[in-house]
Amino acid sequence: MIETRIGPRERMVLTAIIEQYIATGEPVASQAVAHSFAHREGLSSATIRNVMVTLADAGLLEQPHTSAGRIPTAAAFRLHVEQLTRPGLSLNIQSPMDAMEAQSQETLSLSEARREQIEDSFSGVASSNDYLQRTSHVLALISSGLGVALASSTGGQVLEHIHFSRLSTGRVLAVLVTQAGAVQDRLLCLDRELSHLELETAARYLNDNFRGWPIDRIRSEVALRVEAEREAYRQMLTAVEELCRGGALAGDESGPALFVDGMANLIAAEADRERLRQMLLALEAKQRLVDLLTAYVDGRQQEVRVVVGLDQSSPAMQDLVLIGAPARLGGSNLGTVAVIAPTRIQYQEMIQAVRYIARLSERILEVPAD
Repeated sequence: MIETRIGPRERMVLTAIIEQYIATGEPVASQAVAHSFAHREGLSSATIRNVMVTLADAGLLEQPHTSAGRIPTAAAFRLHVEQLTRPGLSLNIQSPMDAMEAQSQETLSLSEARREQIEDSFSGVASSNDYLQRTSHVLALISSGLGVALASSTGGQVLEHIHFSRLSTGRVLAVLVTQAGAVQDRLLCLDRELSHLELETAARYLNDNFRGWPIDRIRSEVALRVEAEREAYRQMLTAVEELCRGGALAGDESGPALFVDGMANLIAAEADRERLRQMLLALEAKQRLVDLLTAYVDGRQQEVRVVVGLDQSSPAMQDLVLIGAPARLGGSNLGTVAVIAPTRIQYQEMIQAVRYIARLSERILEVPAD
């Protein structure tokens, strides 16, 4: 919880300032706040000026040197988020009954048009990679910020089935299904041409011998069996080895898959060119984004995380907010979905949109019952 020593009147004025600043992007003057409270007694322009001084002293407002108005600080936005996420809009899900209630609240807080837009945008998605890639695009579109989706590592994922399809010379499509129901498509570029029979034999070997195995263990076991059984099963194991080396059961050697969309939104929103340059340098580093999402969003929890001010990651990101949540499938962590945007974001709508999209994975990637 954020410790602040301000009363109900100060909170009301601060909320009005934050809402006006989000709407306009301009410093907010006391006259504008007074106009919005014209119907309330005891809130004259003079009173509001005094309240704004109190808020500034509390570190919740700052004054750009070129303007007489005030803008909210990161601490003010954190307080605003705290108010939005209190009971009634709780982000923590403790039980199935809580989940049903939260889903009802989520549906009510998103407009019908927004829900339809999200649903339509995910039409045709059938694999986890498709879902994550589409998520980054949709979140960028509706937030006017950066949409980011990070696939979970293969550690802990269990093989249900794998299938290989020959696409062209040296190119094979591997479709891997986990027992949690995630479908992962991987395009393999091989050094040696494999026939349809070799691909079918390799898939049958992996499915018969390794169904129910953690994927990261299969890779090491295949390497051991290739050495021990090469003479007995030379042709078949050579094909399996080639496919595994091509990435059919790839782990995290090159890092988890990261999908990013909407960089142009941040460019349009930032007027300070030098700060923009530093911010883009920070965001273009893939590992920094991976570290950011991993540090702030816990895949073991079913909650939305809001972090205002990302300056701990990079000083250039001090005016950005992260709103992220884990996407799950069959009890396993599928990945992380998030928005990174300027602090002038519509918090309530984006919190609910991120939550809605994170839960959408269970429905659109649901494995049909046998």
